[in-house]
Amino acid sequence: MTGRVAHIWRHPIKAHGREALDRVALEPGRTLPWDRTWAVAHDRSDADGAAWAPCGNFSRAARVAALQAIEAQLDETSGQISLTHPDLPPIRFRPDDNPQDFLDWANRLMPGDGLRSARLVRARAAGMTDTDFPSISILSLASHRAVASRMGRDISPKRWRGNIFLDRLAPWEEFDWIGKRIRIGSATFLVREAIGRCQATSVDPATGRRDTDMLRVLSDGLGHTNFGVYATVETAGTVALGDPQEVL
Repeated sequence: MTGRVAHIWRHPIKAHGREALDRVALEPGRTLPWDRTWAVAHDRSDADGAAWAPCGNFSRAARVAALQAIEAQLDETSGQISLTHPDLPPIRFRPDDNPQDFLDWANRLMPGDGLRSARLVRARAAGMTDTDFPSISILSLASHRAVASRMGRDISPKRWRGNIFLDRLAPWEEFDWIGKRIRIGSATFLVREAIGRCQATSVDPATGRRDTDMLRVLSDGLGHTNFGVYATVETAGTVALGDPQEVL
C-alpha cells in the first residue's frame, strides 16, 4: 500500500520534549535535523557528546515517567528552546550557553533515588538517537490504532517518540520493509531494523504518568515488543505533511 505522512516530530533534547513540524529537509547519513541534538547525562555517566553513547547514560522516560509530558519548541535562529510540562512553569533557555536553569528545572521531575540530571551534552556528530547509526524512526498510524484497539481505548501516538508517522498503510506493514528501500516525499531511505520498545511507551504523554504496561500489550498481541522501524537516509530530499510513501 502507499502511505501518506501524517506527523513529523523532532525531539531537540533527548527524552525532554517533542515538537511537531510541517516539513523537514533530510541529508544522507544524518539524523532528522535538530533531533536529539542534546541529551541529559545523569550523575553516573561520563558521556560528553563526543561520540554516540547508549541511552542508559542519559535521563530518560523509561525510568522517569514524568519526562514524557514535556513539550518542546526550538527557535533555530536564536538557538533557544522553550519547554512546557503540566506540573512545572515553562522555561526558555539556550542549551549551548547556560543550561543550569534547565537542569534545575528538569531535576524537579527526578525521583529522589539518585541518577540526577547532571550535564546537558551536545552531540558532535549525529543526533543522540537510541541506535549507534544515524537513524530516523518511521511509524504507522494503522499499527498504532491496532494497539489502541487491543487496549480498548484511544492513546496518543506521541508516546512512541517517533520522527515520521505514516497513515493509509496496513497494520504492521512497516515490518515487511526491513532491508528494503522506501521513498517518502523526495527523500529515499534504507529501512534497517525494527524498534525495540521500553517502558517509556507505557506513559501517557499528556500527564507523564504510567497508565498501562505497553510491553505486555505488545508481547501478548505480537509475540515481541517492537513498534516502528529505524531507517537511514540514502538520498537527500524534503518530507512534508501529506507527502506520499512508497516501497522502491
